Amino acid sequence: MHKVTLIPGDGIGPEVTTAALRVVAATGAEIDWETMEAGADVMTKYGTPVPDEVINSIARNGVALKGPITTPVASGFASANVMLRKRLNLYANVRAARTLPGVRSRYDNVDLVVVRENSEDLYSGLEHIVVPGVVESLKIITETACMRIGRYAFAFARKFGRKKVTAVHKANIMKLADGLFLECIRRCAREFPEITYDEMIVDNTCMQLVMRPEQFDVMVMENLYGDIVSDLCSGLVGGLGLTASANIGEGGIAVFEAVHGSAPDIAGRNVANPVALILSAALMLHHIDEHAAAEQVHKAVLSVLADGSQVTADLGGTAKTTEITDAIISRMG
Repeated sequence: MHKVTLIPGDGIGPEVTTAALRVVAATGAEIDWETMEAGADVMTKYGTPVPDEVINSIARNGVALKGPITTPVASGFASANVMLRKRLNLYANVRAARTLPGVRSRYDNVDLVVVRENSEDLYSGLEHIVVPGVVESLKIITETACMRIGRYAFAFARKFGRKKVTAVHKANIMKLADGLFLECIRRCAREFPEITYDEMIVDNTCMQLVMRPEQFDVMVMENLYGDIVSDLCSGLVGGLGLTASANIGEGGIAVFEAVHGSAPDIAGRNVANPVALILSAALMLHHIDEHAAAEQVHKAVLSVLADGSQVTADLGGTAKTTEITDAIISRMG
């Protein structure tokens, strides 16, 4: 029996989480879910979107499945996602983008992985008002974090038979911060001589991704670039509703999540696409060594997408959240 922390989130979170739980249960994998509250509603009750009980639960269990959580724009409380990553030291965010059968996109040959440094850089939200009308945001880059994410990216490539790692940067402008990042990744590259290594400036990377995405394999980058580029890569294969994500920390701790938003405008209407969280649950199953169950989920999802008759509106269909979930479960026999 595996004990796993479950964070349903808010908005459409509880709906897609329920779908993922149903699919995992259908595999027969024995999981004891420890449900924890986090998000906007929790903020009003406890004064924080991520109470200590949530952190303690994940630290104790070592693994969590998380639904989307609302993050206010330009005001309100700090990002719950950033808080989780900081407090649990989830230093690596891993997101794959692969062309899926039956999903319309502009490309039919995308197969890449974004490895995003998750603990520092501008995305950490370290900022303050200098004087009224002047705000300063701090970009912190450390050798420790750069070496850690670099080694993770190359070790990931080696483990999964990937051939190339591309470091994405803006060292032509941020010569010190991104220069340090590049220096560290180059040092990591020398430790993995069988992996091809190259570098690309982030703006050129974005252009190349929409022109020839097949040239990329594993891409490693700082936090903010990773946030933007990973969403772009999701767009190459059909959108965020299809993209699984893993946040990995030292000691094997891991939080698996759908990277899309909480979509409060469609919450409670049974129309949200649960595939991203279902695929994230499959990643979680692999992580806890339930490999047969994970493959069962993955194959069933691909079968439903390829068929196309029972998919949600964002994929061109009319199926409800519960209906696409039923279809996935029905193909898991």
